[in-house]
Amino acid sequence: MDEASELTTTYNIDAQEVAEVIAELEQYRERLVQETMETAKRAKLMRVNVMAKLEPELVKIDSALQELRNQQAALNLSN
Repeated sequence: MDEASELTTTYNIDAQEVAEVIAELEQYRERLVQETMETAKRAKLMRVNVMAKLEPELVKIDSALQELRNQQAALNLSN
């Protein structure tokens, strides 16, 4: 049994639920960047420095998004 089908069986997840989580995580990512940049602007911090600090978190989010998209694709194939 592959990981996606194991997750599906264990948690009874459907593609719609995964799509909702993806959308929420994408919104969170966008909000994080936007709010961080607005705060940095008010504090008169350089954009490049702020993005360098934010990048590790964005990498984690992007990785989670990719895993979710892979899971969604596996669910769509199995249906």
